[in-house]
Amino acid sequence: MTQPASRSVGHYQYEERDRTFLQERINEFEGQVRRRLSGELSEEEFKPLRLMNGVYLQLHAYMLRVAIPYGVLDSRQLHRLADIAAKYDRNYGHFTTRQNIQFNWIALKDVPTILRELAEVDMHAIQTSGNCIRNVTSDEFAGAAKDELMDPRIHAEIVRQWSTLHPEFTFLPRKFKIAISGSPEDRVAARFHDIGLLARPGENGPLFRLFVGGGLGRTPVVGQELFDSVKEEDLIATLEAVLRVYNAFGRRDNLYKARIKILVQTIGLEAFRKAVEEELARMDRAAYRLTSEHVAQIRARFALPDLKAPADAADVLEQHKKADPVFARWVASNTHPHQDEGHICAVISLKTPGAIPGDVTAEQMHGLADLSERHSFGEVRVTHLQNLVFGHVRKDQLHELWQGLKALGLAAPNVGLISDIVSCPGLDYCNLANARSLPLAQKLGARFGDADLQAEIGALSIHMSGCINACGHHHVGNIGLLGVDKRGAETYQILLGGDAGENAAIGGILGPSFAEDEAVDAVARIVEFYLGQRQKGETFAAMLKRCGLKAFKEVAYETV
Repeated sequence: MTQPASRSVGHYQYEERDRTFLQERINEFEGQVRRRLSGELSEEEFKPLRLMNGVYLQLHAYMLRVAIPYGVLDSRQLHRLADIAAKYDRNYGHFTTRQNIQFNWIALKDVPTILRELAEVDMHAIQTSGNCIRNVTSDEFAGAAKDELMDPRIHAEIVRQWSTLHPEFTFLPRKFKIAISGSPEDRVAARFHDIGLLARPGENGPLFRLFVGGGLGRTPVVGQELFDSVKEEDLIATLEAVLRVYNAFGRRDNLYKARIKILVQTIGLEAFRKAVEEELARMDRAAYRLTSEHVAQIRARFALPDLKAPADAADVLEQHKKADPVFARWVASNTHPHQDEGHICAVISLKTPGAIPGDVTAEQMHGLADLSERHSFGEVRVTHLQNLVFGHVRKDQLHELWQGLKALGLAAPNVGLISDIVSCPGLDYCNLANARSLPLAQKLGARFGDADLQAEIGALSIHMSGCINACGHHHVGNIGLLGVDKRGAETYQILLGGDAGENAAIGGILGPSFAEDEAVDAVARIVEFYLGQRQKGETFAAMLKRCGLKAFKEVAYETV
């Protein structure tokens, strides 16, 4: 297999102190695992320790969630994930809506060994669970997109370093999630995070819009803008102040009321802002000042791609599209404009119709790693919509990449279309779920798998979750499905009208839940109604607003 360059593109390059820290952490956890296996630690005592190291106890086995900071991998890391899938799991991994990867069939005795193998390629599972600051997510096209205002990955890395094993925020009232984007189009669902940051350049350096108190789960809430122009030098201080207020006043007596969104709702945005400002006034601001020199030091540890392309690269791409209509369809749905005219961003769908969303086999991971070496500087990005991205593909090589993806079974031309379904693992794995998500996702993917039908429908998103915790983000899909337990039977509630972007909205519930096959038929009737009644160029969201939820409800339940 092709070996990557010594300095991989797209993410922070570890120093020896980073690697020493990981080894110390693994040694510590290895002792805890040994004590659990010997019975010296009870499951109750072991639980908070394993969660802080990304280990869950699911229905059938332990699950290990591996961190992919701001969603960027290099090829050597992807090769290692493939090796782990083949050696310690059942030959596949599952990419999540938090830009992480999960291995669902791990033996506890193997976890320290797996962590050592991950550490060899500068990876870990720290803070992928527990009541702490989780993996910081970012825009999958960061540093590449033509429409980008500024690259958010440098600041995402700074936030990652600040938040890792933070002594005050290791045991928060509940888990805490931060996302950051530098695009005018919100591609990270910033308003549905505990803190969402939208970065832009200012006259004297970067500025950040800061949203607080968003989230899904049992109580879905759209986050509110706390500050509109946080200066770069004040970014860490402001985050620190927000977390301090939450840590001090967030509820710890009720699991369902412990998130920051409940605190902000309870006391109001103005009172919360006042508390943050008062905390900032008490802080030693100089100790938290993010200097341009520090930012430059972090930026220097990111290798940049050498974006050289032939002058006729764009013309070659157009020739390939004209010669191959199937390829042209894939380009239309699975690419995004690049800052450099000779390059393009390619999205690899992990939603082949009828397949399990987000799952990738070990063989596919190895193949993708090799393709990334040839076509994207050895860099692979993970999206919060459970797909992958090659950020810097030469236009004249895109057809060759597509052929490689076809050979791997990963060339579905459906990104942003109805079969690009987002789903959590559901009751097949999770002991919190009420219903299975994956079989329903497979049935819907197959039902709408025809490429011509998908093109006719156009942009339309389906999200589904197996329980109210909303790991599949069902509230923000144009069509959302929620698994519920109805007198011991697995059923599915349908929601319509969600939006995770600039026009953030929470989907409205249609009515009583459906059995699995009935849910597939109901979604089909909803889509048929949309196709039959939409006006020229009208999106699903626009038609829903024009016709109202009631009209869609009548269609969904007409034969039930």
